[in-house]
Amino acid sequence: MTVRETVDFGGRPFTIEMGRLAKQANGTAWVEYGDSRVLVTACSSGKEREGIDFFPLTVDYFEKMFSVGRFPGGYIKRESRPQAREVLISRMIDRPIRPLFPEGFKAETQVIATVFCADMENETDLMAMIGASAALVTSDIPFERPIAGVRVGLVDGEYICNPSPVVMENSKLDIFMAASSDAIVMVEGEALEASEEEMIEALMKGFEWVQPVIEMQLKLRESVGKPKWEVNKVEIPENLLAKVRELAMPGFEKAYQIKTKLERYAVVGETKKAVKESLADLPDEEKAFIGKALEEVKYHYVRSLYIKDGRRIDYRDWNEVRPITIESSLLPRVHGSALFTRGETMAMCTVTLGTSGDSQRLDDILGDRTLKFLLHYNFPPFSVGEVKRLGSPGRREIGHGNLAYRALKTMVPIDSPEFPYVVRIVSDILESNGSSSMATVCGGCLAMMDAGVPLRKPVAGIAMGLMKEGDTLRILSDILGDEDHLGDMDFKVCGTADGITALQMDLKIDGTTREVLSDALSQAKEGRLHILGKMLEHLPEPRKEYSDYAPHIVSMQISVDRIRDVIGAGGKTIREIVEQTGCKIDVADDGLVTIASSNLKDCEAAMEIIKGLTEEPEIGKVYSGKVKRITDFGAFVEIIPGIEGLLHISEVAWTRTERMEGTMNEGDIIEVKLVDMERGGKMRLSMKALQPKPEGYVERERTRDDRGPSRGGSRDNRRGGGPRNRR
Repeated sequence: MTVRETVDFGGRPFTIEMGRLAKQANGTAWVEYGDSRVLVTACSSGKEREGIDFFPLTVDYFEKMFSVGRFPGGYIKRESRPQAREVLISRMIDRPIRPLFPEGFKAETQVIATVFCADMENETDLMAMIGASAALVTSDIPFERPIAGVRVGLVDGEYICNPSPVVMENSKLDIFMAASSDAIVMVEGEALEASEEEMIEALMKGFEWVQPVIEMQLKLRESVGKPKWEVNKVEIPENLLAKVRELAMPGFEKAYQIKTKLERYAVVGETKKAVKESLADLPDEEKAFIGKALEEVKYHYVRSLYIKDGRRIDYRDWNEVRPITIESSLLPRVHGSALFTRGETMAMCTVTLGTSGDSQRLDDILGDRTLKFLLHYNFPPFSVGEVKRLGSPGRREIGHGNLAYRALKTMVPIDSPEFPYVVRIVSDILESNGSSSMATVCGGCLAMMDAGVPLRKPVAGIAMGLMKEGDTLRILSDILGDEDHLGDMDFKVCGTADGITALQMDLKIDGTTREVLSDALSQAKEGRLHILGKMLEHLPEPRKEYSDYAPHIVSMQISVDRIRDVIGAGGKTIREIVEQTGCKIDVADDGLVTIASSNLKDCEAAMEIIKGLTEEPEIGKVYSGKVKRITDFGAFVEIIPGIEGLLHISEVAWTRTERMEGTMNEGDIIEVKLVDMERGGKMRLSMKALQPKPEGYVERERTRDDRGPSRGGSRDNRRGGGPRNRR
């Protein structure tokens, strides 16, 4: 049975269809929005994996190039590994749906969203998120309640639901969020220094706008929903939990009086080991619960410190930021570097300045485009004292790097003619105990200032947390790793002194109010300004000079018609310039020529060559020209590559020249002055204008013969005496 439901979403019909496609999946949703079409499927093995303590959920979002009528780029011509955009959208779908599966459900589950058609106006990421929720809600897979995603823009003071990319170009903020019927559960976005009030209003608008979409999913569940599998929630035996609590509490109490992470973790590890050894004689069916019981006891004890005892693990105030230390210019040959340390989180950030040829080309359904600002984040296992296999960047690294990229990109003058560089930041996390992505924002900003990048304004970031039980609520600034893991909210806020530039939030509790969000953002602003103050104490402004090892870049504008003169046949000319000067030269389609070299003199030499190749003739200017042809009435001289003028026989000298032969030869280099240029582009050159005028010289009247052949040939040819008429 095919069922369709449609609601108005952002002023346009939004439709979900079920029962026609991919019917062998546990749940399927065909989502239509404008001309965009996304198929989302949900499948689960139904068999719980034994021996694991996590939920094995996989979310994959794929964009097919045929969806926009294009071939995939590259040699293979088929879609292969996911691009960064697909990874980021997969993460955004995963984050809000993962907490909505029941605790204890450990069956392999996979959600796949495939973009079959994209109209470039109705965003497929929010369609995929809503489709994932609908497929899960109507399937037999245990999933508690529906969610919906929405994009919020702010243009000319008006909040817009799901604006098109064209409209979003003029938006002050770009917020993608997910919400249930009770609360906002996920936020990811960027802004042009939006105020806290503007951000709160955007979140409240988005929460309101998704409610009809959630109701639509509930109707679909009533129509085609399958009975849910029962999840056997295995309870820890109460007597075992009591034993573990009695044995573990002294060790946990000791551990959580230690401020240092590794020392605290060592005591926690010793406590767990001692408890397991003490209970080694228990039956196997009870021993299987010891690990879970230890985590349960630790969870409630640590939260009680915050809720009942009113203190944090490291004894800081709720709004206190950990000690910050900053070093810059650590790496002599690197264009810019900064080591940012906040508590036990340390980020080594470096900046490399490049030319336009170093831009990253992106080829996805949004079309070909280039990035002139890049940020790459690395989280090696040694940063948390672990041993793991190294490989390509994972989804977490791509996601954290993207957050820092969003926070900084609007402050980098990548489109300024005064700053022609491409910028790449690399953040290597050397130590981690909470919010390494925010350390990347701060360290990346400082590294750019160290490199001399003329940032519009400095940017800092801070991670906020929340612990709530009953009516007691604690908002935490600059959270530790434990506070993130055991808390109810991870709220990252980045911005300048004047407003927010990026935001990311994941909530684990329902019923988030406007007041809580407002208080969290207000406290985040206080912390952000404190961190900015520390950064500016170290580097009050970007350095005035670039590194000696950074490329010197000069640029010049040439006529589009002269690009071919710089490139040459098959690129011969530009290769010769590169070989001669050692510079890197890029020529844009609009005629902007960018020349880069580690030596400024080489840049200037290359620029002079290109000027000579593309120079426009100027009346009154003296040129060293090459004689190309000699005729009875004068010589044609190339004064600029590809541009010739006539040196008439009467302009060779002040005295009469009887014949050109013997006066000069083809290939000679002579000095000439451009004395006249006709409307059609013909140029008159002179040698005698560069010679002193003889005393008593009397200028004779020029005849038509002195001017050379006319543009239309002889009078006889024009009036019928020519060969064509005689035929």
